[in-house]
Amino acid sequence: MHVPDGFINAPVSAAAGVVAAAAVAVSLRGARRELAGGGTGGGIGADRTAPLAGLVAAFIFAVQMLNFPVAAGTSGHLLGGALAAILVGPYTGVLCVSVVLLMQGVLFADGGLTALGINISDMALTTTVVAYGVFRLLVKVLPRSRRSITVASFAAALLSVPAAAVCFTALYALGGTTDVPIGKVFTAMVGVHVLIGIGEAVITALTVGAVIAVRPDLVHGARDLARPLQLRTSPLAGTAPAAAPDQTADEPTPAPPPPAARPARCGWPASPPPCCAPAASATTPPAAPTAWRRSPTTRAWTPRPKRTPRPTPRSPTTASRTSPTRGWPAASPASSASPPRSPSAPASSSCCAAARPPPTPPRPSTPRPAEQG
Repeated sequence: MHVPDGFINAPVSAAAGVVAAAAVAVSLRGARRELAGGGTGGGIGADRTAPLAGLVAAFIFAVQMLNFPVAAGTSGHLLGGALAAILVGPYTGVLCVSVVLLMQGVLFADGGLTALGINISDMALTTTVVAYGVFRLLVKVLPRSRRSITVASFAAALLSVPAAAVCFTALYALGGTTDVPIGKVFTAMVGVHVLIGIGEAVITALTVGAVIAVRPDLVHGARDLARPLQLRTSPLAGTAPAAAPDQTADEPTPAPPPPAARPARCGWPASPPPCCAPAASATTPPAAPTAWRRSPTTRAWTPRPKRTPRPTPRSPTTASRTSPTRGWPAASPASSASPPRSPSAPASSSCCAAARPPPTPPRPSTPRPAEQG
């Protein structure tokens, strides 16, 4: 398909060069909109289009170096117009294939420099326009799914290669420099490139299918299938209570109910002892201090009058009276009465410590009588 120098006469080559230059100029303006996300898809994945265009151009340049046998003594390779148009858009696709053809003509002499306009018009412009037109038509007809995108890519690539062969035959009919009849040129070019088109269709469908399987937003022709970003809230998150029918928007929302009281610690009552609770008012006298007792049968705490222990006398001569029941020092009426506490003063630590149940003192051991021998 690469046309060498001198195969088409100068006037036709110059005219094809003008058409190719105009197509590249229009593609530059159209590629700005595609790279900015102004084309199909509303900008989904537009920030990935510019690097993807470079990857597509490099992929086409590498794959065009690989030829596969088609018929007796004939080989073919990928053109890449359909693949570029579907992945990055028609305008950017024309630029990608044009850059590939320019590099091949300059570095590898694959196509003449004087015939560069013919090669761009034939392999870049014709294949891209035909492939993208067929692709968009099939996408509108087929159901919206990823499989439909792959099928449309296969058909677009299959038809774009014979269309390029027909374009070359028309250019040869206008300015061919050989004596080969136009009928034989048409039969040979279209017949061989139909087989080449099958190979290109397979490569294009596999490549587009692989990209659309993982990142459909990167495929220009499938951006309509990309789902928009959805923000989902956790089902555990609380929702605001709905306003009552008779409540207007200007009225303040009622305050939420106070949180429930924390459960009591194991072995302690839910409410604090009366001595630790603050007084209700300055005129209300403080409640009498109480102690708590735990029942050995029900294991429940019940209040009982507080008994203030007397300090143990340090002098051995000091007589001390003990309680006949628990063995504690008996409290005198004067010492058991505690002075009233100020309502504003905080509860002292001694009051809270006294409210806790006192530990049970160890029972005195009785010496065993000596055995009579």
